[in-house]
Amino acid sequence: MAGVDDVARGVVGVVEIGLGLFELFHQPVEALLAEQLLLPNWTACPESFSGLNVRSHVIRSTTHSLNLSMKTFFLLSVIVSSVVAGAAAAKPGASPSASSSGVSDPGYSVDVGKAPKPLKILILGGTGFTGPYQVKYAVARGHKVTVFNRGKTHPGEWPDGVEQLIGDRDTGQLDALKGRKWDVVIDIPTTFPKWVHDAAAILKGNVERYIFISTISVYADDSKPGMDETAPVAKYTGADAMKETRDTLIASKFALYGPLKALSEKEVEKWFPGKALIIRPGLIVGPGDESDRFTYWPVRIDRGGEVLAPGEPSDPVQFIDARDLAEWTIRMAEQGATGVYNATGPAAPLTIGGMVDGIKTALGSKATFTWVPAKFLEAQKVSPWSDMPVWVPPTGEDGGLGAISIRRALDKGLTFRPLAETARDTPAWFKAQPKERQEKLKAGLTPEREAKVLKAWGARATRVPPAAPSPKGP
Repeated sequence: MAGVDDVARGVVGVVEIGLGLFELFHQPVEALLAEQLLLPNWTACPESFSGLNVRSHVIRSTTHSLNLSMKTFFLLSVIVSSVVAGAAAAKPGASPSASSSGVSDPGYSVDVGKAPKPLKILILGGTGFTGPYQVKYAVARGHKVTVFNRGKTHPGEWPDGVEQLIGDRDTGQLDALKGRKWDVVIDIPTTFPKWVHDAAAILKGNVERYIFISTISVYADDSKPGMDETAPVAKYTGADAMKETRDTLIASKFALYGPLKALSEKEVEKWFPGKALIIRPGLIVGPGDESDRFTYWPVRIDRGGEVLAPGEPSDPVQFIDARDLAEWTIRMAEQGATGVYNATGPAAPLTIGGMVDGIKTALGSKATFTWVPAKFLEAQKVSPWSDMPVWVPPTGEDGGLGAISIRRALDKGLTFRPLAETARDTPAWFKAQPKERQEKLKAGLTPEREAKVLKAWGARATRVPPAAPSPKGP
């Protein structure tokens, strides 16, 4: 894997993907994607794809219009996240710290309690955003954990007692899984149905249950608030899903992502009927997220001053801390749960106004918020999700993204740490990163762009309408 300097140089060029030339996050990623998506070592990246939304929706950058969906923005942002974290961990001399691994310690020095019955858990992947949290929590709960991956990301950073198996699902190198038995497998990184097919063919009869980490991107229609697990999923219209590859996914501008995830779910259920658990996360946030999809807000609010806030304070938002998702996944394994569950949060409805106010309070910031309507932001080419992370207007084809039903998950014990904890831990992790990393966020507005939009809004709001013409005399 390339060193951090190589990745950094890639994040300064231009990204060419299939049919288009895109600029993302104010920092292009041509070399990064060429190396990580078009070569076999890309297998470290897909774990973080879970919870992304890749629908056809045109967003705009701060410089020009892009034919790029909000879901695609997130998909690419987590590729950057995984690669930067992985490269840092693989760099010679890197220490197993929060800054090198991209993942902060979840803090299990406190007693999290022991599981009623210790399990033998196989985790496919485990080196991305949520995987290390799963591993650490499972060990703390008394489980015996085996991880299967290429062994190139975060080597030597697992807790004592964790077994490492080496293989590569992208090239079909699965021999290390043969002849072994586990109580449950947790499949984190899979996008392609063939990956499920190949692993399940070996594990069937040797694993009691299969947990598949999917995504809310599987849904065909994101426009309706309150969508639950019975909603229709996206349909695959290609020639042969089992022949889809990284190259075809990229060529589709990631439009295949949702349909392929949906087919991967079906493949799991085919091999493990009645023994499959499908978890569909929403936006995953918290310490260790290199994409800055949530990080922008606490970092920006902590800086203080006038903060541009998008839309209406009452617009709904949803997200889940990576630690909450990881811990609940392990508890679901302990319960022997099966079925399909949306996994986002919080438990009670949250608005963008409540989110930024909560972050402000948690950080003790003196920032002020200037609320700018969605229509004005659109006119200023300020896009939801990328320029204004977490937020999307509650209308249009993506209007339901902030109001997905999680009733089933709540009934199964999904819990959430307070917003204040995520709001404090995320910038604390961010401030522990190298100086050059802190100088440029990968999502959100730059200070200069934010000031320009605020100035335009202020001028519009204070502009005095011209006086009516005097009536003409007789």
